[in-house]
Amino acid sequence: MVEEKIYIIGAGLSGLIASLELERAGFSPIILESTDKIGGRMKTDSVDGFLLDHGFQVLNTAYPEAKKYLDFQSLRLKTFDPGAVIFDDKDSYIITDPMRNPLKIVGMAFSKVGTFLDKVKMFTLTQELKKKTNEEIFNEPSIPTNQYLKEYGFSDQIIDNFFKPFFRGIFLEKNLNTSSRMFEFVFKMFSLGHAAVPEKGMGEIPAMIQRQLSKTQIYFNSPVEKVESKTIYLQNGEILQADRIIIAVQPDQVMKQLQGQFAPAHRVINLYFSTQKSFLLRPMIGLVSGNHLVNNIVFMDDVSKAYSSNGRALLSVSVLESNLAEKDLIKAVQAELEKISGIKADYFKFIKAYSISYALPNVDDLKYSIPMTECKITDHVYLAGDYLLNGSINAAMTSGRTAAEAVVYSYMPTH
Repeated sequence: MVEEKIYIIGAGLSGLIASLELERAGFSPIILESTDKIGGRMKTDSVDGFLLDHGFQVLNTAYPEAKKYLDFQSLRLKTFDPGAVIFDDKDSYIITDPMRNPLKIVGMAFSKVGTFLDKVKMFTLTQELKKKTNEEIFNEPSIPTNQYLKEYGFSDQIIDNFFKPFFRGIFLEKNLNTSSRMFEFVFKMFSLGHAAVPEKGMGEIPAMIQRQLSKTQIYFNSPVEKVESKTIYLQNGEILQADRIIIAVQPDQVMKQLQGQFAPAHRVINLYFSTQKSFLLRPMIGLVSGNHLVNNIVFMDDVSKAYSSNGRALLSVSVLESNLAEKDLIKAVQAELEKISGIKADYFKFIKAYSISYALPNVDDLKYSIPMTECKITDHVYLAGDYLLNGSINAAMTSGRTAAEAVVYSYMPTH
C-alpha cells in the first residue's frame, strides 16, 4: 500500500491538505508544482521591507477546516476590528461591528449607512444564520445576493453603502450576482469569527501545512503538460507513471478534454503603495462606495506591524475591473486615494501590482461539501480545488481532504 505512486498536481492549499491526509493514511505522495514555491494563490513576497500578499486575503477564524488544520496561536493571527470605514463621495464614517452585534451600533454612525430597520434586519439575519448548519445554508435555493438582500427587506441605502462594497471585495464581482448561499455562509462566518491575517503574511498558512508533512516529496518548477489515464507528461518532456493522481489545479489545464467546461474565473488587481503613515489608523478595512476603480483599502501594518519593517505604512488597494495599462491604472488609483484621504496623490509611492486572472472560481452550483465519488473522474484520477465547492479557504481545504479520502477508500479491500 505505502509503495503506491500517488502524484498530486499543484502545491496550493488543496494539494497540501490532500498530501497531509494521504500521509496520515500511510502513503508517501509526490507533489508536482509548476512554480518555485508552495501556496498556489496564497503567497507572500518580501519587497523593499514590506510583506506583500498576492491579493488581499483574510482567514476567517470561524472556518471549520481552518480550525482543524491550523494552529492559530502559532500563526500569531492578527485580527481586523469588526466593521468598516466607509468612504463615499462626500464623507467618511465608521460602522462598528455590523454583523457581530448590529443592535449595539451607535445610532448616528449607522444612520448614514442604513436605516434603523436595517439594523434590526441585520440582527435578525445574524440570529437566523447562526441556527443553520453550513450544510443547510448550501442546500437553500440559490438566487443572486443582490436580489436576496432586496427580498430580505434591506434598504437601497445599506445595500449601496455597505453590502455592495464589502461583498464585492469578497466575491470579486461588482453586481453581487454571486449565489445567496455564499452570502449566507460568509455572513455567518463573519458573525461567528474574526477576519485575520498571520503575523507574517498569508503565505504562512500553506507553510504551516507543509511543515506538517514528513513523507511527501515536492518537485518545484515541474509544470505538467497533460494527464492521460495513469500517465503524467511534464512540460520538460519527462513522463511519469502513477497509480493514483490528484489534480489540485484547474483540471482543464492538464486534461484537454475538459477545456471549455469551466466559467471564466473572477479577477482582481491588487496594488500596493507606501505612505508616511496610515490615514485609517486602525486595523479595519476601508470600503469605497459608488462606482470607482478602488473597491477596498487596508493598511496592512495597522493589522500586523510585521508587514512593514522600514517605518513606512503599507497600503493594499483592490481593483475589481480595469482595462487601463498598469502605469495609467497606478495614476488613476493615486488620484482616487487623494480624493478619499485628502493626501496628495504623489505621496502614495507605488510598490508593486499583482494582476490575478484566477483569483476566485466562478461556480454555478455552490456546495459546502461533496461525496467522495464526485471528485473521482476515472479509476485513477481525482480532483481537488475550491472550484468544486465554493471560492473559500475552507472549501480548498475540504476538497483536498475529500480527494485524499477518495484515494484511500479506493485501496480498501472491501472496495
